[in-house]
Amino acid sequence: MDIFPKINIPVISVIWSYGSLSPNEMQDRITTIVERALTTTVSNIEHMESQSVRGTSVIKMFFQPGADINAAIAQVTALCQAVTKPLPPGITPPLILQYNAADVPVLMISLGSDQLSEQEISDLGNNFIRGQLVTVQGAAVPLPYGGKNRVVNIDVDSDALYARGLSAQDVLSATLRQNIIVTPGTAKMGPIEYDIGIDSSPELLNELNDIPIKYVNGALVYVRDIGFVHDGFTPQTNLVRRDGRHSALLPVLASGNASTLSVVSGVRKLLPTIMAGMPKSLTADFLFDQSVFVKAAITGVVREGVIAACLTGLMILLFLGSWRSTLIVITSIPLSILASISVLHAMGQTLNVMTLGGLALAVGILVDDATVAIENNHRHMDMGTPLRRAILDAAAEVATPAIVATLSICIVFVPIFFLTGVGGFLFSPLAMAVVFAMLASYVLSRTLVPTMLMYLMPAEEQARHAEASGPTRQSIFGRISHGFEAGFQRLAEANKPNYVRGDRR
Repeated sequence: MDIFPKINIPVISVIWSYGSLSPNEMQDRITTIVERALTTTVSNIEHMESQSVRGTSVIKMFFQPGADINAAIAQVTALCQAVTKPLPPGITPPLILQYNAADVPVLMISLGSDQLSEQEISDLGNNFIRGQLVTVQGAAVPLPYGGKNRVVNIDVDSDALYARGLSAQDVLSATLRQNIIVTPGTAKMGPIEYDIGIDSSPELLNELNDIPIKYVNGALVYVRDIGFVHDGFTPQTNLVRRDGRHSALLPVLASGNASTLSVVSGVRKLLPTIMAGMPKSLTADFLFDQSVFVKAAITGVVREGVIAACLTGLMILLFLGSWRSTLIVITSIPLSILASISVLHAMGQTLNVMTLGGLALAVGILVDDATVAIENNHRHMDMGTPLRRAILDAAAEVATPAIVATLSICIVFVPIFFLTGVGGFLFSPLAMAVVFAMLASYVLSRTLVPTMLMYLMPAEEQARHAEASGPTRQSIFGRISHGFEAGFQRLAEANKPNYVRGDRR
């Protein structure tokens, strides 16, 4: 269940990163080269957009509707691996992301605390909460907004460096040389095999201050002599505040064919378990929940559809005066809708405002085929035709007009299938819901309706024979129908022109 149908316009983002290269250099040396290579290799590209900022290049590739996105990703990945050679030296392969035009957050989780710092909130949201939320089937959780990205900073005193004849590159080189990961292996002594550990990487943050940099004038200079190491953060580029407090915002998206309701339900069930292992001062609140709108939209459409079905059944009962005939007509409505939903499900559609709106639109039309067949059957029974022969003759007489009328209604929706782009993805499910329901209604009027007439109408046939042999007491529905028909006839006679009534004045 979703609020709108899937908009299958696939998009791939190719994100390149290279130090702090200026936007112009990123555009000339990376973005332009990659764009030209992509257009010569990747197929079904509808259009491309790119943006180059300092150190980052983002290339968005929009593909034709219905394109094989998996093949496109394979082509883009292969080309990006091959095109790295003419790019600036040392550049790493890009980050390739796939998303759909309809991918929007279905849930927004706000993380806040009165005691934790912004970098701690961001770190908990990114490395702990986010990693567990992705286990919900169909949930995609991007990086959190707001907070501060936690890093280990070495704040260097430029005067202390200058006094010792050192540079920032000396500090960087010394840190890299003495903070390495090696695989020393194991040592086997007798029946026991021991893991060997080498003191090549500091285990505590403060130990980074004791890294030696260089001998200067016979004295060994350490990191603590020219600066200090601390738990810090990168420069903050986005900010989230809730009620005046610094917070982090964790969006949750529904990926693939996952239902919005199932994703939101899974996240709501899992989040309390996750928060039980977090610091008590950390709070998580839901700021936005799209499932509320989905439930409201679906409930409203279903309610209107039920009201339309009830009113339709009431009118049939009023005109025909037979609760059995009304039951047959009312039965065909949910079965036609169920058949349409089954076909929509087989075609990969969802229950949304458009499909349910199409079904609600078709409710009043679904009774036409069954009503015509039943009314014609009543006419034959009034003429004294036996029930079985009346059912067969009535069905045969209306078969061709009914299929023509059904196809005449269905053909109205055919042009919708030729829509392209977003309009086609939005309105095609509505048209399919109506067409499939109408065709199912016609099939039921040829199969289910005659069968139910054969099993339900013998009692009415006996009542008609009893009325013909003498006065009998009519049912309450029959009396209401006859009274309504008599009043309708009087109204029709009263509104006839004078010359029709024989009045020569």
